[in-house]
Amino acid sequence: MSNSSSAPHNNATDSDQGEDDDLMRKLGLSAKGVLLARQEGRVFLRLTGVVDYAGLRVAYDLVPAQGVLAKASKWRKMDADTRAQLLLERASDAVGAELRGYVSAFVQEMADACDDCGLDAQPFLGALAEMQISEPAGVVFDRIRQRLEHAVERDMEEQHAERTRQSINLAEYPASFDVARRLKRRFIALLGPTNSGKTHQAIEALAKAPSGVYLAPLRLLALENYERLQAMEAHGKPLAVSLVTGEERRLVAGATHVASTVEMLDTRTPVDVAVIDEIQMLADRDRGSAWTAAVCGAPAQVVYLVGAPEARRAIEVLAERLECELEVHVLKRKGPLSVEPSAVRKLSNLRRGDAVICFSRREVLMWRDMVTELGLSVATVYGNLSPEVRRAQAQRFRDGLADVVVGTDAIAMGLNMPIARIVLTTSVKYNGYEEEEIPAALARQIAGRAGRFGVHEEGLVAGYDNETHNVIRSLLREKPMPLKTTGFAVAPTLEHLHRISSVTNEHALAKLLKRFVHNIDVPDGFFYPRITEDQFERAAWLDTLELTVAEKFALSLVPISSKVPSLQRAWEHWATALAAKKITPIKAEQAPLHYLSLQEVEDACRLYSAYAWLAYRQPEYFPDTERAQLLSRQASERVDALLQDQNSALRKRQPKKFRR
Repeated sequence: MSNSSSAPHNNATDSDQGEDDDLMRKLGLSAKGVLLARQEGRVFLRLTGVVDYAGLRVAYDLVPAQGVLAKASKWRKMDADTRAQLLLERASDAVGAELRGYVSAFVQEMADACDDCGLDAQPFLGALAEMQISEPAGVVFDRIRQRLEHAVERDMEEQHAERTRQSINLAEYPASFDVARRLKRRFIALLGPTNSGKTHQAIEALAKAPSGVYLAPLRLLALENYERLQAMEAHGKPLAVSLVTGEERRLVAGATHVASTVEMLDTRTPVDVAVIDEIQMLADRDRGSAWTAAVCGAPAQVVYLVGAPEARRAIEVLAERLECELEVHVLKRKGPLSVEPSAVRKLSNLRRGDAVICFSRREVLMWRDMVTELGLSVATVYGNLSPEVRRAQAQRFRDGLADVVVGTDAIAMGLNMPIARIVLTTSVKYNGYEEEEIPAALARQIAGRAGRFGVHEEGLVAGYDNETHNVIRSLLREKPMPLKTTGFAVAPTLEHLHRISSVTNEHALAKLLKRFVHNIDVPDGFFYPRITEDQFERAAWLDTLELTVAEKFALSLVPISSKVPSLQRAWEHWATALAAKKITPIKAEQAPLHYLSLQEVEDACRLYSAYAWLAYRQPEYFPDTERAQLLSRQASERVDALLQDQNSALRKRQPKKFRR
């Protein structure tokens, strides 16, 4: 073993080095395995040796506890006698024996620990001779212990990853739906653009079936088709229909039909017909897994898949994978859709029957104000509004009480209204990360709302300004991109998480979700694990509380915005209360609703709905389901009244002229 004092970074002169080497030989220290080293501006001793334990022969090269002699500058000023005295004191036989004892005990400790873990100790103990640092031996021991700890963690991680892979195989995902698997199911795809009558055709078939379920992407659509089915008859009698959404249950004794949001599908009760609406949502980044589950698990003999034509190939590969017979019908739009020759350009060019589309609540209210001051009455529709308010606003337009609709792309799904012309104020939308041009599929879906069949001969589309007009024209000309035919999203279920927990003994929700995404077996990638970023972020916070995996999982899915401080605080309060096993009643707003702003009442409505959602899943601790629904309805009515009051107040002003 070479003396580290000869290393390139040594600042000592050749004469200094020579003097030290002579002194070490003269004192007999070199022969005892004592080395004099210089590093990092310090002069220190290294003691070398070998210890044996249980068949291991381990060399060491370490600094004893008092091995640092002096700073290099101070060492150079010492005379030979002072250096000799310090060397003999710090490198005595007693010091060597003491270090050897420490090393022997450490080697035994590491060898036994590695044996317990099934690891080879030699690679770790080799660092006793190789880790030549100026710190005392204890520091080296700690670093080796840390290496072993990390190695054990990596080994445990690999074991848990392998156990997770063995516990869940996504290739077998369809087999997890027992009822659907036992049925000989047949798929009927009704594909076409907006205003092609595909949903109408599917609902007609559903109503004629002895039993069935309609699966909607939105509470609003579930509610609309619930009422639509209620108004239909079978064998001369009104259909008995129940409504099931995350936040509401209207259960009818002996009901033969159910209108439901797609996430609330009952996969255990067989029916004759199921209708899965907006099937192209299979490709949705956050919610696509609900459509995957519905296609795989809908317990119906006949399953109607209703949506955009670009979903065709995805449906075909799913039907083949599920060994279901498939029948495809491609429908055409019932009336023509045309792009206006030029942009609208001026507010005064807006007309009755127009729908003005923006992509944020703030923009909607701004355009609402501008349009209203022209003397036109306005119905307002945007995503922050409850389904009840959106329906009420849409009904005002249908009844002729509003001349124009101003809304977001929330009108693109559901809300059948007699819109003559769609006017887009922009072609750019915030996607949660950045502003980007809207995809062609969304442009088509929004534009398709124009020209209600039986009301208008054709639908018209325009941009408000020239740039938007040209972009929209180009988007509508684009050939639809087909949905991908692999990687269908699968979200974790509580059963999945319990299975992973049982084989890894892990109870932290964030780690269980991470294992689901990264460690489960995905043999051919046909089905692929997905979780939302919101759920993962919530999971990390929930893991700080004393909650079961089931409780944390439910709380991670509560439909409430973490971006609104008051709603985030409410969610955190519910979580901490559940951890403390406290019963949490719903609290109405301290101030009466008529004292609150529009934004505050909207947020109150969302809070009450979120409480109802949680109450259905944890009724023991959140008992006020009916009161939450009542408060939500009252808040919705107040929002609708506020919107109408604001419209009326604006229309009373003297009309103004606006210049672009």
